[in-house]
Amino acid sequence: MIARQIDASAILPAAEYAKVRADRRKRITEIKKNRRLEVGPFATFYFENYDTMLHQVHEMLFIEKGGAEQLPDELAAYNPLIPKGSELVATVMFEIDDPLRRARVLGNLGGVEHKAFIRVGGEVVRGVPEDDQDRTRDDGKASSVQFIRFPFTAAQVAAFKGAAGDVVVGFDHPNYGHMAVMPAAVREALAQDFA
Repeated sequence: MIARQIDASAILPAAEYAKVRADRRKRITEIKKNRRLEVGPFATFYFENYDTMLHQVHEMLFIEKGGAEQLPDELAAYNPLIPKGSELVATVMFEIDDPLRRARVLGNLGGVEHKAFIRVGGEVVRGVPEDDQDRTRDDGKASSVQFIRFPFTAAQVAAFKGAAGDVVVGFDHPNYGHMAVMPAAVREALAQDFA
């Protein structure tokens, strides 16, 4: 059975994590290779799961050194990003190195978090942004990081798991109308996120 939530018992003490950190980072890098998809010139979808979020919690605790006091906040932040069995969850990053270009591009992408989709089996699964905070500022500038879940019906899950047809991930935002076909290896990895 796939784990759907991290509890405190899964977290290694900092000293123990330090000993296995290099190996864990190598392992998670391998896992993430088939959990990412570039869409258009700037956006990358990083599809999350239990393993990626467990790694993130460990890293936050290791880097920030907040210990047991910090743990509840990290669990509250990252547990919602673990797929619950009938969904995919992505951290979407708009990666633009040049600060002036980044500001200009993001300034034209307000509301992009509501325009993400996955098309499978002839149906469109609309992305639902995390509502932990508003990711488009009052001035219309989008955040460079978005957290988006894609709730699937049983039929859509079956279509995703099936080999027929393409899975397309994209945006239908007027200023960022880009799509990408999901490679077979990514589709196979993400199919494991469903119950």
